[in-house]
Amino acid sequence: MAEYERQIVEILSRVGDKGISVQMLSKHLYNMNCGLFDAPDLCGIRSYVQRFLLRNAKSPNPLVERTDRRGYYRLCTSSYALARQLMLEFNEEEAEGEPRPCVRQAVADGLSPSLFDFAD
Repeated sequence: MAEYERQIVEILSRVGDKGISVQMLSKHLYNMNCGLFDAPDLCGIRSYVQRFLLRNAKSPNPLVERTDRRGYYRLCTSSYALARQLMLEFNEEEAEGEPRPCVRQAVADGLSPSLFDFAD
């Protein structure tokens, strides 16, 4: 289920300030996890998304917040530093072809990067 949480935050970071409805968020999450031989339960995913959003919107330091439209949520970037950090991490993952700074420095120094440079 931690994978679902990561994917929900990723989707919310992509939609930005306008937010996304619970139904559309559930469908995006379902499509991200649907495979040829394995299809998750859409109703189960929708209830998980609802619980996740409600739990994180009502916490003292909310990760998500409701928008002006009923049933729409977005990342709460104004007051929560973790949301900003997650958005930065997802933006870095989207940049293709750019090696990570530690790898870039190792290559510049003539060293080959080790497997431990890629560990998160």
